[in-house]
Amino acid sequence: MNQISDILSAPVAQLGASTFTLGQFLLAGGFLFAVLFCVLVVALWRSARARAVAAAEAADHARDAEARMVELTRAQAELQGRMGSIAEVFGARQAELTKAISDRLDGMTNRLGQSITEQTKSTHENLARLQERLAVIDTAQNNIQSLAGQVVQLQQILSNKQTRGAFGQSRMEAIIADGLPHNAYEFQATLSNGSRPDCLVKMPNDAPSLVIDAKFPLEAWNAIRAASEGEGAAPEARKVAESAFRRDVEVHIRAIADKYLLTGETQDTAFMFVPSESIFAEIHENFETLVQRAHRSRVVIVSPSLLMLSIQVIQAVLKDARMREQAHLIQAEVVRLMEDVTRLDDRVRKLQTHFMQANKDIDLILTSTDKVTKRGARIEALELGAEAAGKAADGERRSLSGKEPSESGSDGGPGSGQLRLRVVDE
Repeated sequence: MNQISDILSAPVAQLGASTFTLGQFLLAGGFLFAVLFCVLVVALWRSARARAVAAAEAADHARDAEARMVELTRAQAELQGRMGSIAEVFGARQAELTKAISDRLDGMTNRLGQSITEQTKSTHENLARLQERLAVIDTAQNNIQSLAGQVVQLQQILSNKQTRGAFGQSRMEAIIADGLPHNAYEFQATLSNGSRPDCLVKMPNDAPSLVIDAKFPLEAWNAIRAASEGEGAAPEARKVAESAFRRDVEVHIRAIADKYLLTGETQDTAFMFVPSESIFAEIHENFETLVQRAHRSRVVIVSPSLLMLSIQVIQAVLKDARMREQAHLIQAEVVRLMEDVTRLDDRVRKLQTHFMQANKDIDLILTSTDKVTKRGARIEALELGAEAAGKAADGERRSLSGKEPSESGSDGGPGSGQLRLRVVDE
């Protein structure tokens, strides 16, 4: 016991002048423990009370929450119903709107498709027409280019005298070759005086040939045009050009008259072919003296059209001459044709006679058959048992002959069994 008290009274800690023992510490600890226990009990009681209050409040809150949940459930149900009706209305409206939009889209699609199709078709047609026009334009352009090249070639040809003469001669040869047979003309033929005209047309019946010579006074003609169409052209320049043109044509006329008009070999008239209608018109309009000089020199100036007409006239003359040459052949053929026609007429008449004889024989046959038919009808109308008629006939025969019939019946009496018929023709 003393040990315990000693232990409890033993100092444990010293704070300043105060000394603390173990007993004091234990006493302070017990007191502190008691205070803490009281505090804990009070805290537990307060916490239990707080829990009870909280439970009551929680119950109240739960009841309120349940009531609110019921209200919320009812409101939710009402809201769901309203949302359902709204959804149905919206669904119907959406379906109607979708249908309307679809119809409008279909209509717009159809119209747009038709419009696009029509536009595409119109575009294709326009492109096709454009291609055709472009093809025509290309063809025309090619033709223009070829024509330009031909014009350039023609200009090059006409710029040289030799090529220009060849051009006029080739045009004359084409006209003559198209209108006359090959044996009716000759190009570059040599006459008795050694001259060679461009063409020699052979006339029928051993008549003298017709001379055609081509001339093309282009330089003087171009000088006249230049003097007439140039700016500030003077009358003197035109007169000079006309004088040169007149001189060139007169030289050509004189050369044709001197070299190609041969008595007995060529015709009294020769043709001077001018391969240009404009030059021919200029000569006849403004150079009457040249025309008269050519007429006096027995030279006829012809253009391509007049040469064609002259060739047609010559062709008709040649055809008429060939017809006259072949007249005896035609007459012989006509005689043979008449013989054939006469022979055909005789044969037709013989055939007609045979037909008439056949018709006569058929008429006779019809008459005979008609008589046979009538006789048969009369025979069919007689009765084989007409004995009274037979007796009367026998009595009549006995009275006429004065004899009695034999008993044997050889004379055809009643007992003979024979029937005598008497047919009287009408």
